[in-house]
Amino acid sequence: MVAVPVLFNFKCKSMDSLILLSIDFSPIKPTFGLLFWSTLIFLIFWLIIGKFAFKPIISALNSRANDIQDSLNAAKNAKEEMLKLKSENEQIMNEAREEKMRILRDAKESANQIVAEARDKAKEEAQRIVVNAKNDIENAKKSALVDVKNQVGVMAVDIAEKIIRQKLETDQNQQDYIKRLVDEIKVN
Repeated sequence: MVAVPVLFNFKCKSMDSLILLSIDFSPIKPTFGLLFWSTLIFLIFWLIIGKFAFKPIISALNSRANDIQDSLNAAKNAKEEMLKLKSENEQIMNEAREEKMRILRDAKESANQIVAEARDKAKEEAQRIVVNAKNDIENAKKSALVDVKNQVGVMAVDIAEKIIRQKLETDQNQQDYIKRLVDEIKVN
């Protein structure tokens, strides 16, 4: 064994007891005095450390735990806000799609309405043209009939004139005819 110098100043009767003390010392198998003083020093150290070091350490750990909890809560709130924003974005996108579909549907309805109105106007214009054409044909027909009647009248007058001239070539025939007309006028 190795001799360990003793720091305590014991009054030893001999040097042999000093060596004996140094030989009996074993850190694995401490004596009662060493155990007592080690425990007492440890408890004093523990109380001093507890008073001056543990309280700040515990408050720092609690502060850190609170900071971590606040960070976790902030992250949770941010996540909830992101989900809410995502939900709002999806809602806005759905509304935009519905608005797009409504605009397309309105545009299609407007186009159909414009085509229908154009078709109706075309039908009305065609009917007006047909009516005007019928009226023009009717007027042309009446005009042609009047023209034919006038020509027939003129021809009849010409024929009658020719017949009357031929019958009334003599003065006696003319006077007889005038007398007969006067008699007919008086009767009517």
